[in-house]
Amino acid sequence: MLEALEQEFMQNALLAGLLVSIASGIIGTFVVGNRIVFIAGGIAHAAYGGVGLGFFFRFNPVLGAIAFSVAAATGMGWVQRKTQLREDTVIGMLWSIGMAIGVIFIDLSEGYKADLTSYLFGCILAVPRLDLWLMWLLDITIVLLVVAFYKELLAISFDDTFATVRNVPVDTLYLMLMVIIALTTAMLMRVAGVILLIALLSMPAAIANLYVKDMKKTILLAIGLCMVFTTVGLALSYILNFTSGATIVLCAAVTYLISLAIDAWRKSRHQRNRTFEEA
Repeated sequence: MLEALEQEFMQNALLAGLLVSIASGIIGTFVVGNRIVFIAGGIAHAAYGGVGLGFFFRFNPVLGAIAFSVAAATGMGWVQRKTQLREDTVIGMLWSIGMAIGVIFIDLSEGYKADLTSYLFGCILAVPRLDLWLMWLLDITIVLLVVAFYKELLAISFDDTFATVRNVPVDTLYLMLMVIIALTTAMLMRVAGVILLIALLSMPAAIANLYVKDMKKTILLAIGLCMVFTTVGLALSYILNFTSGATIVLCAAVTYLISLAIDAWRKSRHQRNRTFEEA
């Protein structure tokens, strides 16, 4: 493994894992806190339409994914806040339409499309240098937005009715959160893929929520966990010759299941001690 770190592709993969961990830990905390994991999944799958456009018109598919995911995110956010339409129905429609557009444009594209599966299942080992610069830019954008509007985002996450009473622009902030989620999903596509990225977006934050309740501490712990998962998953995928995105997600899943078991044991023990003291 140490010898592999001398290779540029492995250095790029490791840096990509660390970069996406920052965005995933921050935004995953808000996704889990707002209980909008399904919306994030819809955004991720709709982004595949942008990948298809990128292949067809021969520009970076990540840029297409960013454009499509932002469009889908604002559409879903607007539907949820401003209309009486069933939210799950609209998300499902945008989800399937985005995937269908992506598949059609890829079918229309000429040439060999071997890189296609990396956007479905992730291929962190194939992240080019240009995508790393995009990840840096997206990370900086996400961090600046969250720092600037942290109190407002915290308010709409826990009590949007109270936030509205206090003249907080809830609808605008909610749409901004949707856009930030869209940027994060576009980043995660190259690491975990469209199919698996929702797990990487939600599980680190869900694990962190089991142990800390303060939002800032949850974000920091989620970032740290995501960095561990991407690094360990990358190493295991290289050693065992497994698909990198799936291995990273499985590392997160195993840790999540262990954390649930520990949390259940801890609560059970606390309950037994409390019963014994009352007796």
